[in-house]
Amino acid sequence: MKTIAELKASKSIIFECVSGSRAYGLATANSDTDIRGVFISPKEKFYSLDYIGQINNETNDIVYYELRKFIELLSKNNPNILELLNVPEDCVHFKDPIFEQIKIDYFLSKLCKNTFANYAYTQIRKARGLNKKIVNPVEKNRKSVLDFCYVRDGKQSMRLSKYLEVKKLKAEYCGLVKIPHMKDCYNLFYSESNGYQGIARKNANEVCVSSVPKEEQPIVLLYFNLDGYSSYCKKYKEYWTWVEKRNKERYANNVSHGKNYDSKNMMHTFRLLHMAKEIAEEGFVNVRRKDREHLLRIKNGDFEYKDLVREAEKIKEELEVFYDQSDLIEKPDLDKANELLASIREEFYKN
Repeated sequence: MKTIAELKASKSIIFECVSGSRAYGLATANSDTDIRGVFISPKEKFYSLDYIGQINNETNDIVYYELRKFIELLSKNNPNILELLNVPEDCVHFKDPIFEQIKIDYFLSKLCKNTFANYAYTQIRKARGLNKKIVNPVEKNRKSVLDFCYVRDGKQSMRLSKYLEVKKLKAEYCGLVKIPHMKDCYNLFYSESNGYQGIARKNANEVCVSSVPKEEQPIVLLYFNLDGYSSYCKKYKEYWTWVEKRNKERYANNVSHGKNYDSKNMMHTFRLLHMAKEIAEEGFVNVRRKDREHLLRIKNGDFEYKDLVREAEKIKEELEVFYDQSDLIEKPDLDKANELLASIREEFYKN
């Protein structure tokens, strides 16, 4: 039982619902439909080496958690999992009576102050990451090793390519010999007849060295900025992988509002922070959002990024006070969680 089709055929699902933006009441015309659920692994699978804690599709739009993993995540006050115990009734596809035994009161605790806030700040980092990508795009034409090579020319440095151009030299006739005790520094020799290896082979990630006769004299000292080149390669790969995989409609929306940040991530930042505050004050997880209009304004890019970050930091500081005054339990009772897990599984197998 490794696929969603096999899971459904096994009749092991005890809960299934719509989650995400449609459950929050924040869905727009282009929003995906996220499905979440809980299943109990068949007895022979649970006691075997084939135990599986989660089954999902490739895009993670559809995810089912095995009962043990579900209870474990509840015990950690995972925001996405706690929400499943309070999704609106119109989002519930199926709920076995056995699932009703899992009460949110058993798990909702002061841990939420950190789990919701930390998750919220993850969204801020994602939004800031997009900001950097929009403001500092990486050119498609990839730089080479030679672009990170410099030579000492008198009292100053000069890019190798410029030096070769000025001196009317060709890179393929250059030979490099590493200088001991000087990191990434090389003596550069030049000869059209000695068969030197050149500066770097095509698509190489390092310069190449040559065998040079002892009597030859270097024409200049070369420095290869290896750290700078490695950092550039990492940035190049991250950027163009992001370009390839990004949601084009979502990106177009982020560019159109001109604020240079991922407004959807920022919307979820404030949803999570507001939910954390409500949990402390009301002892309840409000999934369907009453602050829908304000959250959608954030998604539409109506606010400046720096103002949103400032407001988020203010709310996070306020959470300290709200949770200090809250009547919530300090953390879930793991003994009770284990008893609940065992009793539900035993009852399911018996029936």
